[in-house]
Amino acid sequence: MANVLRVSTSHQLLCVFMLFTLAHTRNVVVFQPSYLTASGPVVSALLLGNSSDMSLSVRTVSPSNTTGSIGPPSCNACNAEVTQWVLTREQVGKTAVQVQLSLERSLHLCGENETDPDCCSNPLCVLETLQVSACVGDTPQASLLIQAKIHALLVPANAGPADNKTSIPNQVYQPLGPCPCDLTFRACDVRCCCDKDCSKEDLTLFASHCLAGPFGGQVSPPPDYQCSVQSAENSPDWFPFLCVHSPPKNNPFLGLFYQGNVVKSEPGPTFQRPVLSAPVSVNVYVEGSPILSLNDQYLTIPQKLFGQCVNNAPVAFLKNFKVECVTRLRTCPTEPPLQTLPGDFRIEVKNGEGGDVIVEVTDEVATDPSQSILSTNGAATSESLWCENVTLALDYQFYWKENSITNITLIRTVGTVPLNGSVVLTTRYSAVFLNGDFMSEPNSGNPGYQVGRPVIGGIMDIFDNNTGSIQRTSINLWKSVGDGHCFNIEKKPVLFGENSTSGCLLPVSRQNLTQCDLLRETVASLQAALTTATYVARTGNPDPLTGTDWINISFVMLNSSTTIEDATSSCYGIQSHQHIHVWSLIDGTIEGRPQREIRALQVSYSMSTWSLDCGGGDISPCLDPQETWLLPITSSVTFTDIPVNTEPPKTRFQINFTEYDCNRNDVCWPELAFPLTRYYTGEPYSQSLAKGLILVFFFIAASILGNPWRQIRQAWNAL
Repeated sequence: MANVLRVSTSHQLLCVFMLFTLAHTRNVVVFQPSYLTASGPVVSALLLGNSSDMSLSVRTVSPSNTTGSIGPPSCNACNAEVTQWVLTREQVGKTAVQVQLSLERSLHLCGENETDPDCCSNPLCVLETLQVSACVGDTPQASLLIQAKIHALLVPANAGPADNKTSIPNQVYQPLGPCPCDLTFRACDVRCCCDKDCSKEDLTLFASHCLAGPFGGQVSPPPDYQCSVQSAENSPDWFPFLCVHSPPKNNPFLGLFYQGNVVKSEPGPTFQRPVLSAPVSVNVYVEGSPILSLNDQYLTIPQKLFGQCVNNAPVAFLKNFKVECVTRLRTCPTEPPLQTLPGDFRIEVKNGEGGDVIVEVTDEVATDPSQSILSTNGAATSESLWCENVTLALDYQFYWKENSITNITLIRTVGTVPLNGSVVLTTRYSAVFLNGDFMSEPNSGNPGYQVGRPVIGGIMDIFDNNTGSIQRTSINLWKSVGDGHCFNIEKKPVLFGENSTSGCLLPVSRQNLTQCDLLRETVASLQAALTTATYVARTGNPDPLTGTDWINISFVMLNSSTTIEDATSSCYGIQSHQHIHVWSLIDGTIEGRPQREIRALQVSYSMSTWSLDCGGGDISPCLDPQETWLLPITSSVTFTDIPVNTEPPKTRFQINFTEYDCNRNDVCWPELAFPLTRYYTGEPYSQSLAKGLILVFFFIAASILGNPWRQIRQAWNAL
């Protein structure tokens, strides 16, 4: 929509510019626009061209009854017509004049018995067509048509300036808000039939559309028990014997309000731009906030974003990273980040407490830069171009305490790169946040795990005094990037609550299938590298020194369904799939948020048989022992929620004596006196107990007063 408005505005400006140029070059006078519709008392237009010796006139016109058209403009001064409009002109440029017409009459609606001729007798106050002519002598040069259609204002004629005091009536005899829809002071509000500022003429405009309910003035509607409300058609059973005769002014809400006299109204909102104070800069760092330099610029280090390296990526507080960027060089680099100076990194960084720290830079020269270089045109020769002081690595260390940075160190590794045609250069960038001498390790929840955060693993680290702590590590899956080979592939952490499956491809040749033990060890080592942890954190913020915060990881080896001996070009017992199964449950809530914790984690391996298939397709691996084909190695994770049992635990009596269980047997002894027990829910327990005691009382009375008791008493007396 914004583009459409922008194009329309540009088109109008272009048209005005073309008309302006045409009028200037040909000495032609035109009105822009040439037709207007006026809905208010003021209307204006532009007269373009040389109008220094021209006169302007205005008259009312009407279309012809026969042709329906309006006649040509007239410049006869003798027949000048007196209208209710005032014509003014103002020079706004060398060849542009602003023509303005103002209505010279009042627009308020005439009241009852009002004799002022200047008021509007009808709601549609002005309905006429005007013609403005630009003349040189008696010859018209240009004309402007204006269709005026102006409605009267619903404001009393004697409305003066607003008073800043509002008189509140006595609430003992009159409700506080008899007309809530009366929102405009000394003006008629549309559809508000209780507004005292509305005249009879105003009310006729919306008499059939009045606002209903308390907002429309029915503050205290008569209740149903009023005799005047009930009718013979829908009268209730008790009418008219129990209805009440009461005057309508007898409002039960009278006298229940504060009885005030005069209050001052507060100033209302305006459309002026508020005066905003300068924003106060916040220097305190929190996890994930960008690190700023002293001149409020981001501290940037090359990082990966969506698989691509970005040279000017901001560094986030407490976010460690380590990336490698690959660049193809055809000439020696001359710009950052590959060609830098130590002074480029010695900048002042805000420490988060109102001060600053300076980055300490240490330069190291790579003795063997060949590990970062891959030449595409053979080895370097004496005729190769040598690029000196090329940046090979930038390793940052940020020392932090609470919400501030105490020190920043940078190790800048440079080296000489031989350039023989083109070279593929791999550079390394890293940032580590250290709290004292310990690396910062972000939590995955507080205290329960949050969905989407990494599952925290651990490895026991034993100290010299036979005490130990658990060092954090990650539990990983394969991450499919690049060519997908297992030796070049990256790993991704297991995220809590997210099931995932991934894998990589392992090149295997016919010669490898003759060394099955070595192949099994290779695949097993690749799968074992995914999960090096032996513990998993129960919650998202575990304590490394508290053993109850950690759970042992169970490793299960799943045997294949059938036992197959190693054969020619075939190996069995390959750990081709690793599955991680995590059981978790919700252990309470904090501030309405469920707290999830891990109760068990199991790592299992599925065996498969790898064999060479020469039945079709590419048969080159079957002919050449060194030719390889790709076989998959996969990993997956599954999360299972443990349902929470909200029922009370069974007692030992319920467990051992099942014959008394009413759900398992037809005879239920505990419900012998069912109406007197808690199992009966047909009525409140207090009522059922009272009725039961009454029955017991009658039974005892009948026993005492009955024949059996009389015989017992006689036998007792005979003794």
